[in-house]
Amino acid sequence: MLPAMAARPRIAIVGAGRLGSALALDLSRAGYVIDEIISRESEASRKQARSLARRLRGHARTMRDPHFDADLIWFCVPDRQIASAASVLAGSTDWKKKIAFHSSGALTSDELGVLRRRGAAVAAVHPMMTFVKGSRPSLHGVPFALEGERSAVRLARQIARSLKATSFTIRKRDKAIYHAWGAFTSPLLVAALITMEKIAQAAGLTAADARRRMLPIVKQTIKNYDQLGAAGAFSGPLIRGDVETICRHLRVLKPVPGAREIYIALARAALLYLPVAQRQKLQRILKP
Repeated sequence: MLPAMAARPRIAIVGAGRLGSALALDLSRAGYVIDEIISRESEASRKQARSLARRLRGHARTMRDPHFDADLIWFCVPDRQIASAASVLAGSTDWKKKIAFHSSGALTSDELGVLRRRGAAVAAVHPMMTFVKGSRPSLHGVPFALEGERSAVRLARQIARSLKATSFTIRKRDKAIYHAWGAFTSPLLVAALITMEKIAQAAGLTAADARRRMLPIVKQTIKNYDQLGAAGAFSGPLIRGDVETICRHLRVLKPVPGAREIYIALARAALLYLPVAQRQKLQRILKP
């Protein structure tokens, strides 16, 4: 399939949300032609698709009238909609010379099974990056997790290289745990950060002050982790075995909803994975 395909396949993006938009723009900058942006029928979705298509000099179409002259159809819709979108579009073209991707981190390439049965080569191609309203990160250096048929994965690797991203393969059975890892890297990290804000507010700071004043230490901790690894970046009362201070923390955190439980869970993770002193005493006081 791939030898007959152009070095830079023409691409159709299904979904003009945050991920689809960021991906389409970076692909265009890397020299790919984005033929179509396919949206749902709602006016809001169609408006997004038209706006994106104008920027890319492509065509905005809906699920009812795709042309699919593209070589690669890339589904950038919510996980729960991937299989149904593929089913709706299955009769829209001859899939025997096409490749189809979806970008779910949690789901496997089997979500595109209806297209595989019609002759397409399929893969799950997930960029490990966060896409939120008001921010459009570059894909430069972003790792893409790949799973699927060999020819589709081969094309995904080529595209990742042209985006100056990286890529690695993952087994179907590991997709869920991979996605859980991703949850820890961003959304649960944000949950920890908002808990820090609430603790600072209990100490008399505003949320804005808390964000501003904790960012230097947060950034330095990430830098230390990058350069020194987890053990090298670890500091504070746990590494010193300061049992009295930790008991004091547990007392004062009680009024902040959820904070004490999160503190205990993370401290117990430190007992499992990081160098701590007074381990046995800490295990007793950190029981859930």
